[in-house]
Amino acid sequence: MKYAELKCLSNFSFLKGASHPEELIQVAVRNNYYAIALTDECSLSGVVRAYEEAKQHSMKLIVGTAITVFEGTNLVLLANTLTAYKEISRLISLGRSRQAKGDYLIFLKDLMRLRHSLVIVKTIEKDINKKLLGWFKDHFSNRLWIGVGNFYGGKDQMLYEEMCVKAKHFGVPMTAIGDVRMHEYGRRFLLDTITAIRHKTTVDEIGIRNFCNAERYLRPLRRIQHLYPRQILEETIKIADQCEFDLSQIHCEYPKKIIPNNHDPTSYLRSLTEKGMRKRWPFEVPPKVRELVEHELTLIKDLGYEGFFLTVENIVSFAKSRGILCQGRGSAANSAVCYCLGVTEVDPSAMEMLFERFISKERDEPPDIDVDFEHERREEVVQYVYSRYGRKYAALASTVVTYKKKSAVRDVGKALGYQSHEIKSLLSDKEFWETEGLKSTLFPIEKDQENVSRLKMFTERVKELIGFPRHLSQHVGGFVISDKEISEMVPTENASMPGRTVIQWDKNDLESMGILKFDCLALGMLTAIRKSFELMERFNGQRYEISDVPSGDGETYHMIQKGDTVGVFQIESRAQMAMLPRLKPKCFYDLVIEIAIIRPGPIQGDMVHPYLRRRRGEEQFSYPSEEVKSVLKRTLGVPLFQEQVIKLAVVAAGFSAGEAEVLRRSITSWNQDNVIDKFRQRLINGMALKGYDKHYAETIFEQIRGFGKYGFPESHAASFALLAYVSSWLKCHQPAAFTAALLNSQPMGFYSAAQLIRDAVAHGVEIRPFDIIKSDWDSTLEVNNYGKAVIRLGLRLIRGLGEKYVSQLVCARRQKPFHKIDDVINLSFNSVDKMVILAYAGALRSLVGNNRYQAVWKSILPKKGRILKKSVIPEEALPMLRRPTEVDDVLIDYSTANFTLGRHPINFLRNKEQFKFHVTANCLQTIQHDTIVNVIGLVISRQRPQTAAGVVFVTIEDESGFINLIVWPDLVQDFEGILINSKILGVRGKVQKDGMVVHVVAQSLCDHSSMVQSLNASSRDFK
Repeated sequence: MKYAELKCLSNFSFLKGASHPEELIQVAVRNNYYAIALTDECSLSGVVRAYEEAKQHSMKLIVGTAITVFEGTNLVLLANTLTAYKEISRLISLGRSRQAKGDYLIFLKDLMRLRHSLVIVKTIEKDINKKLLGWFKDHFSNRLWIGVGNFYGGKDQMLYEEMCVKAKHFGVPMTAIGDVRMHEYGRRFLLDTITAIRHKTTVDEIGIRNFCNAERYLRPLRRIQHLYPRQILEETIKIADQCEFDLSQIHCEYPKKIIPNNHDPTSYLRSLTEKGMRKRWPFEVPPKVRELVEHELTLIKDLGYEGFFLTVENIVSFAKSRGILCQGRGSAANSAVCYCLGVTEVDPSAMEMLFERFISKERDEPPDIDVDFEHERREEVVQYVYSRYGRKYAALASTVVTYKKKSAVRDVGKALGYQSHEIKSLLSDKEFWETEGLKSTLFPIEKDQENVSRLKMFTERVKELIGFPRHLSQHVGGFVISDKEISEMVPTENASMPGRTVIQWDKNDLESMGILKFDCLALGMLTAIRKSFELMERFNGQRYEISDVPSGDGETYHMIQKGDTVGVFQIESRAQMAMLPRLKPKCFYDLVIEIAIIRPGPIQGDMVHPYLRRRRGEEQFSYPSEEVKSVLKRTLGVPLFQEQVIKLAVVAAGFSAGEAEVLRRSITSWNQDNVIDKFRQRLINGMALKGYDKHYAETIFEQIRGFGKYGFPESHAASFALLAYVSSWLKCHQPAAFTAALLNSQPMGFYSAAQLIRDAVAHGVEIRPFDIIKSDWDSTLEVNNYGKAVIRLGLRLIRGLGEKYVSQLVCARRQKPFHKIDDVINLSFNSVDKMVILAYAGALRSLVGNNRYQAVWKSILPKKGRILKKSVIPEEALPMLRRPTEVDDVLIDYSTANFTLGRHPINFLRNKEQFKFHVTANCLQTIQHDTIVNVIGLVISRQRPQTAAGVVFVTIEDESGFINLIVWPDLVQDFEGILINSKILGVRGKVQKDGMVVHVVAQSLCDHSSMVQSLNASSRDFK
């Protein structure tokens, strides 16, 4: 007996299906089904995953969808041809466009658009009247079936008999459909749970909204043949045989509208590339570059990617025409062609072997180009894409948001009837997760068997639900742009953000389909760099672009080697600062390595220390073969980049191009350890056949596995290294402009305004306070008596003012300068609340002096025209308010702007007896290794990386600099409250030194926040 399952909902019918698409395919293969249809509700989100799995097993996959029309009829639509697929995709897009994200609306009349698709009227648990069935017969003729099912329900037989009569009357054939929701009956409990989640109720209270049994699974053929007459089972095969469409027929062509009439894509790309080459090398193009360009253009032509490169160039050109700074990255973005097109500023002629993984003809791998734009102006670029290419031809890729531990616990907990406080406790109960819920301290489970069963069910459902799709979200910036309507290729739907359209496939699906995606991303550092250049131009009249920044500057690299990188791009974290004095970058490629090496992938794969030892000459090493040497020579035998581990699999283990591509996708997919583990034996056996030692093969695999979640591509590291160098050059040579630009670009980066300002002061930059007659919204540059640039703080840094108010204030000041406080008080848009904020922040000092209390009093005097005239209180009658103390000023600074230009808060504690012998940050360098010290500081950041096995890294700041703390897991547990909540932290610990790098390993912690009352300081905490 043969059977084709014609209706299956996967978990991409969000909270309606209880199995992954891959699981459905695998069980269909195991059950020896003839074919299987994936018909998620008004969605094609899961079909690519099903298609990839079906290809591996040579299983016939039918693409379709299930919908409920507004008039109440349930249908299954199947794509028998490419034309039918386009019809179904357009219909889904239409239905989704009418509703908010996550819903759809399709009317019966909309079905008249279906000229080729196969239509099954689903009659499971619901009859269809003769009039409506007649309408379907008139419109779909020989493309119409009545779908029936048998699930041991009380009405199944009666419905079947009724439909037999109607089918015979209208001459409509009947077919079996399984209405599948899960791949095996064991998922019944999860199906009940997600149904309760969907209805926002509990499993106990869901009632008739749930199925009465577990029959909605892929049943074995021996059971199916006893459930249905042979004739309707044979009809499933007839339908499957008509469905000749598969996803390999889907193609995407990039728009031709941007190509001039006198060019084709190939000639136009060459023309733009040649023009860019003449601009980059006005005197003579280096032979190496010419050869590389010709090689790349040939590959691009052979693979038909000209339209993609031209589209990216068009978008980048638009951004540059608007003065929007941008930088490309990715294997293709860092090509000679993209350098000539202006997509990237990384000069390929200055690199060695960096672009060998450009575009592989053998792997047929699509080009990878991400372009970062200024984070404050990316929306301009997004809207340009929509307006230039049209909403029908451009859409953002989706991101599949899946259940993680916390969200699964919350939703399953609610569905199983747990109270909110119980769910919160379950989330925080470490013993519960370590023992899989069997020894939870939350309930007296030894005495209560009901709680044992309840907790066991809870943990099982949570484990099953983790990884399930929750909903489709908008990708951060991945555009699909097509010459044809997007909805003919993949359905589109409304994003939650207004003015955005997303497709129903994510980036992994697009890769599988070979569809090119252009990533339009946002990067705060580009905003800061552009603002730095603008400040520099306004100050000295010299115009700068990224390409104008001198390369190889010795002073800049000297600063980097010291780890003096607060505020710069990528190499500003405490881990990077600790690595810089060890690695001591001397050239651009060293920065590429620096950026890639401080990643969890290299750290987990034990690649960092071997590389450092070899770089210092402390470890001898050799290459097991010339092939391995060709891949690893530039990183001293240690694989640091994704490209290297992929090529190692090819040259050392004999991976085919296809296997290497699957490995690459596994590496770039999150939470795919189980997928990567499948390659272990293949890699080890392949290396053994080529004569490599087993231990070396195991080491290589573990390094590849380390990249599974956190690996970093060399191509991306190169682009990031350029921005790291440019930002470092700005910090080194233009510290005032760079700091002001960072302040004007907040929130961004690793450090708050307080740390950026204090670091600038430490580097000799003069910072001038808020001043209502001189400050703008942004921080600006002024000139001091020595002709140097100094920073005037912008009013944006004061809490509670708002850009609109400050803009009005600045505009009024330009029309009529402020000479006395009344000039400000009497502005029509002003308010007492805003005046008090300005007074407390010290911004009125030019008008009323340095006494903030006096300034506040004057600010709240009534305006003219009120019942109490200002003349009632003459100037000499104002109260004699005392001036704030120095401590008061500092506390007020923190309350209004979260930083101070006065003394550091810790400085006030030094004269207290208990802190007299606490070591300052600048003294730690002079203290011997393993010395026990006491330190105290303002908490700046807390980090608990996933790769650190529970270790917490804390940075505190005193009046002389930063102190880096290491808090081991046992101490974290003992002092958790202090560690999390303290603003001023006292630490007793042991000094650990490695060259210039100094840490204090904490032995005890103490919260001293109460020593400086009302300090409104905040830290930046990362996980």
